[in-house]
Parts: sequence; C-alpha cells; structure tokens
Amino acid sequence: MGELYALDFDGVICDSCGESSLSALKAAKVRWPGLFDGVNSATQDWIVDQMHAVRPVVETGYENLLLVRLLLETRAPSIRKSSVAEGLTVDGILEKWSKLKPVIMEEWGENRDALIDLFGKVRDEWLEQNFATWIGANRIYPGVSDALKFASSRVYIVTTKQSRFADAILRELAGVTIPPERIYGLGSGPKVEVLKQLQKKPEHQRADTALC
Repeated sequence: MGELYALDFDGVICDSCGESSLSALKAAKVRWPGLFDGVNSATQDWIVDQMHAVRPVVETGYENLLLVRLLLETRAPSIRKSSVAEGLTVDGILEKWSKLKPVIMEEWGENRDALIDLFGKVRDEWLEQNFATWIGANRIYPGVSDALKFASSRVYIVTTKQSRFADAILRELAGVTIPPERIYGLGSGPKVEVLKQLQKKPEHQRADTALC
C-alpha cells in the first residue's frame, strides 16, 4: 500500500500573495478605469499592502479584484459605489467577506466568469511581457522544492489557481515538473470531488490519501 498526496498550492507550496495582489490591481484598472483614474501611487501601494492582510478570505483568484476595488472605496469616498464600504475595516472584511461578496457583486453588476477570465488574461499578459517580474512576485516556501523533488509518494496539485500558472511557478521557482494530468486547477471542480476522483483511480485503490 502506497501513499498519495494531494497538495493545495497557494499557502502550502507557494506564497503568491504579492503576485496576486499586483495582478488584481492591474486587472482592476482594466475593469474599472474610471474609478482608478487619478489614484496616486501611494494609494495603490496602500491597497497592495492591505491585500496582504485580507488575503486569507480569498478562495478563488477573481475575488482579489473585488477586494482591490472595495479597499479603494474605503479609502476614497468620492468614488464609492457600494453600500458596505463606509466605515469598513480590514477586520470587517475578514469577518464578513462571505456576506459582503454577494452584495458588492450585485451592486457593481459584476459576473464571476468575466472576472475570472480578465484575471487570467492580465496574468498571461504580464507573464508574456515580463516573465522575470511576474515570477519574481511569487515565492516558494522553504523546503518545498526538495520535498517535491525527492517525494517517494505520488504527488498531485489541487488548486483554485489556473493550472498554467501553477505549472510555471513549479518549474521556474521549485525546479520541479509535475505532469499536467496531476495538476487539478481552476475548473476541475470542488476539491472534495477531485479527491474522490483520485481515490477511484485503479492505481490508487489501496493508497492512503492525504490532503495538505
């Protein structure tokens, strides 16, 4: 009997908060150019800094765009479009995000799939135009590279990040190539269902499964 490891990516293998925050800011400027006209660099730096604090609420990447805009609305009342921004703090976002998100999505007239597509497109453009700065905005946690390289068990990646981005980071920062069929990214379904699929594979019938 062997072991099977299904690893999450962000927060387990990679600290991508810097990259996701900067990508979200870039994407927010594309999505809502009128709101970001005249926003100075100090405010943008403040938003990116605050994104590190609210990062724990993010389940899927597109939520970063919503957080960037919401933080801007808390900072700049003159452009405020949501009913929840006034008096909202980082602690308030951390405590109430599951309730805030549907409210702002409706009030801003946003569509989840459209935001996902935009976030991916902006990341692709950054990656293609300046790969060094894109990859440099990510960080592999200490010890992860060796753990993946010398793992005696079969390793899968199960993440809400789009697979191509996880693959690029693994190759460039960890020096590891994981076959594409072992990277389950955004669109693969809920993680619980992915685990069930893995356990049903004939080669895993007698394997112990661990999700990290």
